[in-house]
Amino acid sequence: MADVKLGSGEGFEGLLRRFNRQVQQDRILAEVRRRRHYEKPSVERKKKAAAKRRKSSR
Repeated sequence: MADVKLGSGEGFEGLLRRFNRQVQQDRILAEVRRRRHYEKPSVERKKKAAAKRRKSSR
């Protein structure tokens, strides 16, 4: 969970910027997108294998 505290003299824009950066670093949005729809285990394995092939072919 991304947690940011408001610093003294810090505006809302700065706080929002730090929050967005923290969310990206924690890969929260990527995880939410991945879990949006259920995938059968066989589909997950096929995607993982395809990603591995793509990565190794570089």
